[in-house]
Amino acid sequence: MGKFARASIAASLSALLLAPAAYAHCPLCTISAGVVAGFAAWAGVSKLAIGLFIGAFGASIGWWVRRYIRKTYIPFQSALIILFSFATTVIPLLPVIPDASPLYISLAGDYGSLLNRTYVINQFIVGSLIGLLLISITPLLSKTVTRIRGAALPFQGMLLTGGLLLTAGILMQVLS
Repeated sequence: MGKFARASIAASLSALLLAPAAYAHCPLCTISAGVVAGFAAWAGVSKLAIGLFIGAFGASIGWWVRRYIRKTYIPFQSALIILFSFATTVIPLLPVIPDASPLYISLAGDYGSLLNRTYVINQFIVGSLIGLLLISITPLLSKTVTRIRGAALPFQGMLLTGGLLLTAGILMQVLS
């Protein structure tokens, strides 16, 4: 490897290590998430699992943003911020990952009644709602673990979030 190549690699690594953190939730981020989700779908990852991670991404951005807004301007402000972030991430990706699957429910009554009919569900939306739910219950779960143990583990929130999402994603991939 020549001197120029080594200098270029060193300069690139230095730029990455010294660059300030970027915090953004914009159309470009959503498009990037959609491209990754599209490649995952192309690679055979279930749309349920893809939705899980995209929904978790959108919700976690909302959780991050709501921490920086100190004053409450409207009732349920935190929940609305999280839901807005979730919706502005998931809804634009629906055309990229179209998927509707039949779900037959036969619990009671004649066919056509509420508990005995075929529903068409979008696996991407179901997965994203599960991602929203998992991201939203993780802080409560973390507080519970801390209360039970008496102290928090290092990186406890990240480990719980990552563990829940990874477990759910693997289960969704295997079962679908």
